[in-house]
Amino acid sequence: MLQITASTNLNILLENLLFLVISTSFLGFVGFLWRESKPFSLPQPLPAWFSAWLAIVLVVGLALPLVVMIVWGVWWGNRSVLQTLIPYFVLLALQILSESVTLKQFQSCVWVLIPCLYLPYRFWQLYCGLTLVSFDTELIWVQRLLAVEIVLWIFNYGVHLSQIPRLMRWEIQPQSDR
Repeated sequence: MLQITASTNLNILLENLLFLVISTSFLGFVGFLWRESKPFSLPQPLPAWFSAWLAIVLVVGLALPLVVMIVWGVWWGNRSVLQTLIPYFVLLALQILSESVTLKQFQSCVWVLIPCLYLPYRFWQLYCGLTLVSFDTELIWVQRLLAVEIVLWIFNYGVHLSQIPRLMRWEIQPQSDR
């Protein structure tokens, strides 16, 4: 069992490192190609619904998994929960760091691409985690949480994609011209 866990941990680590290297390389390459573009900033003011959506994402996407990791993973010592949620939190933190650096330091429109790479990978992470914890019938609540997380991040991906025209400040045809 210890050998299987070590092998699983190594596979998870290598998979996440490979994603990180490929995505960071791609974003760096695109940033280089777009280095002459105008400085990018988020359109202001943010939509009224954004605060509510951000609160939902923070509670469901951050707080609930953190509680689950602490209770089931740390307190009750379930390795599969830790194998699922530690990489989840590491890459979530790296996504937030990438977005922050790209937006605030470089003021690059590459910021818009970061969720386009990280969110589909997060679906994959959560699906793999769901398969890891599905072997343990005592983890039904963890399984349900992971399913909810997959739905949340897929919906968040759709929200992000729907906002790309606004983020990129594409012109919108006036209502009377339609």
